Amino acid sequence: MFERLFSAISFFIGRVREEAGQTTAEYALVILGAAALATLLITWATRSHAVGKLFDEVIGKVLQ
Repeated sequence: MFERLFSAISFFIGRVREEAGQTTAEYALVILGAAALATLLITWATRSHAVGKLFDEVIGKVLQ
């Protein structure tokens, strides 16, 4: 009886550890994806001068 109980407990502990590692890997992939998207956005904004144009328009409307 105790052998079956020990086996069941070992199985569940193994599953919890496995899922915890999977969750950590998922968070890491989401962070990498967000960093890649941020890099693309910053590169686009720098090359197109979109931020400067937006700033000029906002300041121009505020000063009117």
